[in-house]
Amino acid sequence: MGDLVRAWLPWEDSERVLGGVPDGVSAQAEPDGAEFYVPPYMGAVDLPAVFAAMPSLKVVQLQTAGFEGVLPYLPEGVTLCNARGVHDASTAELAVGLILASYRRIPLAVRNQDRGVWPADDYARMDDSLADRTVLIVGYGSIGEALERRLAGFECEVVRVARRPRDGVHPTTDLPELLPQADVVVLLTPATDETRGMVDAKFLSQLKDGALLVNVARGVIVDTDALIAELGTGRISAALDVTDPEPLPSGHPLWSAPNVLINPHRGGASTAFEPRVARLVRAQLDRFARGESLVNVVAGPPR
Repeated sequence: MGDLVRAWLPWEDSERVLGGVPDGVSAQAEPDGAEFYVPPYMGAVDLPAVFAAMPSLKVVQLQTAGFEGVLPYLPEGVTLCNARGVHDASTAELAVGLILASYRRIPLAVRNQDRGVWPADDYARMDDSLADRTVLIVGYGSIGEALERRLAGFECEVVRVARRPRDGVHPTTDLPELLPQADVVVLLTPATDETRGMVDAKFLSQLKDGALLVNVARGVIVDTDALIAELGTGRISAALDVTDPEPLPSGHPLWSAPNVLINPHRGGASTAFEPRVARLVRAQLDRFARGESLVNVVAGPPR
C-alpha cells in the first residue's frame, strides 16, 4: 500500500497511547478520508452518522470483545474486528473478585463500616470459601482461560462449557447435568440470538441450593424477572457486572433483591486495559498498512 493509511483514532495523543504510530499510517481525530476507524471505548456513538461520514472506510477495530451493537450498522464491505484478548485480565480479575466478595460477605462489611458497627455475633458464622468448590465456566474462551489461570491457586475445581465441544470442554447441551453440580456458575458467553435469555427460570431451577451465579458477560444472557424470582426464594445468590436493562434504573426491583451484588459494568475498566488495547490497535494498523491479514475479524470480508 503506497499511500498512507488514514486512521480515525479516539485519542488526543495517539502517538503516546500507541507507543508510536506505525509506518504507513496517518493518525487523525476526524472521519475525513478515514479507512481505519477505532470507536471510543466508552460513550454513545451515532454509528449510522459516523459510518456515513467515512465513505472510504474499510476496517472498524473495536476496543471491546462484544460487537453485537455494531453489527446492525456495519456498512457492506467493511471488516469488523473485535478486541478479543484485551479484556481477559480485567474481566477475569473482576470475576474472581465478585466470587470472593460474595462468599466472604464484603458488601455486608462495607455497610457495617459505613454505620460504624462491629457485629458482636459475627464470629459465630462461617463464611463460604472458594476452596473445595466447583466453578462452572459457561462460555469458555480466552477470558475463561484467563479466569481458570487465576482460579488455579484457590484449590477449586473448574468445569468448562462452550458452544463447540473440544478436549476438556463440555458442549452447552451438557448444562442440564452440569448445573446441579456447580457451586459457582460464571457466565462469559457473547450476546447472540442463541444466548439471549439463556439463563431463564429452567436454567436457574437446575442450580443447587446455595449456588452463586456470576455474570460478567452481557445482561441479556439472563432473564432478569426469572432471576429476581429465584433470588426471592433465598435459594441462590448472584453477583452481576451486567444487567438487563442497563444502566439499571433507580427503583428497579433487582436493586433490592436479596443475595445480589451489583457492579456497574466495570469488567474491562482497569489499568490493564490501555496497554493491551494499544498493543492490539498498533499491531492491527501495522498489519493493515503492510497489506497483511488482520486478526479478530468477526464480520465483513477478511483483510
